[in-house]
Amino acid sequence: MARKFVILHEPPSGATETAGRKRGGAQGRIRVGARASTAAAAGPRIETDILAPRAARDLVRTKKVAAVAPVIPMRLIAPVKASPLGTGVQGQSSWGIEAVRALTSAFDGDGVVVAVLDTGIDPNHAAFVGVELERWNFTDGGTDDEDGHGTHCAGTIFGRAVGGTRIGVAPGVKRALIGKVIGGASGGASDQIAQAIQWAVNGGAHVISMSLGIDFPGYVKELLDEGVPAELATSLALEGYRANVLVFERLAAFVAARALMAQPSLLLAAAGNESRRDENADFEVAVSPPAVSEGIISVAALGRTATGLAVASFSNTGARVSGPGVGIVSARAGGGLASMDGTSMATPHVAGIAALWAQKLQAEGSLGLKPWTDRLLGSAVTQGLQAGFDPSDVGSGLVQAPQ
Repeated sequence: MARKFVILHEPPSGATETAGRKRGGAQGRIRVGARASTAAAAGPRIETDILAPRAARDLVRTKKVAAVAPVIPMRLIAPVKASPLGTGVQGQSSWGIEAVRALTSAFDGDGVVVAVLDTGIDPNHAAFVGVELERWNFTDGGTDDEDGHGTHCAGTIFGRAVGGTRIGVAPGVKRALIGKVIGGASGGASDQIAQAIQWAVNGGAHVISMSLGIDFPGYVKELLDEGVPAELATSLALEGYRANVLVFERLAAFVAARALMAQPSLLLAAAGNESRRDENADFEVAVSPPAVSEGIISVAALGRTATGLAVASFSNTGARVSGPGVGIVSARAGGGLASMDGTSMATPHVAGIAALWAQKLQAEGSLGLKPWTDRLLGSAVTQGLQAGFDPSDVGSGLVQAPQ
């Protein structure tokens, strides 16, 4: 049965420079389209096609194709808990800002470009005044954030203070690329995420933050609904899962190779919220794609307890680093603030800290992907974590801002 596949072509020999980009006005240029063409951009070409499984396997054997995978549904790593806030929080700082030491940092992200691949953004929110927002809609839905997830995540990375409350780790960021990859009737798909990563890299993003993951159960159901027998549907879904992990790994490898001769881009993704330690201490789910792919930094969530910071009960295990992810106050679509829980909330904290380290390394003239990654991961600490924590749950620990 023919299916839709994402095809990652080898980049042209010697292609290192980005394609020219357009700049928008006060709120940035709104680019609306079902897909963003990457054919003319630097790096690997990404396309989708309807193929029979045998034809897809034949493509993988060609020298000009790096990876091929069936398109799999993608979904938000949805907040475990979310609630709007009244005015009582005003004048405070989100606790996560303090935990990662952003309040005392000499850096604010100025000169660093951040990309958020999510549900879009509320461009009129007070948290984003003064930020040039360049947006591209990869979905079949509306241009703005219809969910609120992307607005909240963006606010944690670079949001300005709202009503006296500091919410952003890197409020000095002045340019952001907002790729709407989840939304509309079709939700999201792995080909959209791959295209959006390439779009963000070619657009000049230093930091690319993704709080989303592969919807494996959704893919199995899609196959079953098509009449595929259960055993075959499970087999096809597992193979599709593996192939998509490989696509993201190959794409991340191209991004890393490009950084040797051009601006580096750091990829971060949420570990996932499928664990249920509150029900059973052994109910731990491993990091989900794309975060599990080599070359992408996976992020776990921490919460506060009376005896120190602890991994959130829902946070998937096996992440490389951790960030604050419980009771996180940030921008709410439509205005005001909201509190949310999830590895989705932890990831933008790490993205913001990555922006601060990028600013510091730029000032020192040493912004390369490896030293940048080393400084970010090396900043992580385990002091302040609840005694007896499992290193597999928190990775290197809680990231810290440069001082």
